[in-house]
Amino acid sequence: MGWDDLTGQAEAIASVRAAAAGDGMVHSWLITGPPGSGRSLLAYAFAAALIAQPGREHQTEVQVAARTHPDLGVLSTDAVTIRIEDVRALVASSQFSPSVGRYRVMVIEDADRMTERTSNVLLKALEEPPPRTVWILCAPSDADLIPTIRSRVRTVRLRVPGVEEVAELIARRDGVSLPDATRAAREAQSHIGMAHRLATDEEARRRRARTLQLALGIHSVAGAVLAAAELLEVAGADAKAITEERDAEERESALRSLGIEPGGTVPPALRSTLKSLEEDQKRRATRSLRDGLDRILVDLLSLYRDILLLQLQVAVDPVNLAIYSQLEVAARTSTPVQTLATLDAIAEARTRIDGNVAPALALEAMLVNAVRDSTPAP
Repeated sequence: MGWDDLTGQAEAIASVRAAAAGDGMVHSWLITGPPGSGRSLLAYAFAAALIAQPGREHQTEVQVAARTHPDLGVLSTDAVTIRIEDVRALVASSQFSPSVGRYRVMVIEDADRMTERTSNVLLKALEEPPPRTVWILCAPSDADLIPTIRSRVRTVRLRVPGVEEVAELIARRDGVSLPDATRAAREAQSHIGMAHRLATDEEARRRRARTLQLALGIHSVAGAVLAAAELLEVAGADAKAITEERDAEERESALRSLGIEPGGTVPPALRSTLKSLEEDQKRRATRSLRDGLDRILVDLLSLYRDILLLQLQVAVDPVNLAIYSQLEVAARTSTPVQTLATLDAIAEARTRIDGNVAPALALEAMLVNAVRDSTPAP
């Protein structure tokens, strides 16, 4: 489990496996790495290795994979930030001794989504953990956590795997052809989760292709405004595709647990329960939309990066190899200075959206920088 789904991370795997065997063990860990590198996969594989008693490895792996092991505590969020009350609850449960395993392991995914106040609640637990409790935090970078937490954890850094490594994993695991897996891995820029979606979901491929075509077709400010509106619609459709089915399943499950038939009237006394669920789903929708917008912006960064490399005559394979002829046209109809300005505008849009600027305004401001004449630049 876990180890087989990690690719290109031999050094990190060796480090945590040695610790689980008793070599260099500490009680607070931080796993960092770019999106899609496998932070959570490594965290849970490490957790299973820490918990498992000799002879019970397989059973432990199955329970950890299902997040049902009694000695595993998990905190993840579908919202923009991790709630302080959830961290307090996890900290309280970390004080118990292991019930059947060697260690009690507490995993926090997306630890970078904790506010400073929430981080300080966790800090107290990291300073004096029980002797058989291990904390594993996951974040893109150690810089995403407050300095006092960084000073109390041992960091394991994951690298960006190569396109060939990700393609081999996707082809083996998802049963797609190696050429299709290679294209998906290249266009996902080695993000394993995104490569899986592109390799197995035709609609995800269509949305990405439409994003690039919109950017390449902007020749006026009016066109930039219209393209921004459509990109926001594309991101919304992507977010809806991810959350809609899950929302429906959660609501149906909640109604069933309350003894209410589908389509039945919800008694006033039980409405607060469903209202709380709906609020959680709204928070998840907000995060999912932001994630969808960020995926679009990352795709646009790859597009203009390809264009810039062509303009500078750098002999590197483009990310968007499938539209190479269009990249050549775009490179001839702009200058490297213009392309760099567009790349800066995309980076600024990511910062603005993360700072709660209205997405439509951030996208419009960004795409105005992408306006190009249809005639070759001098």
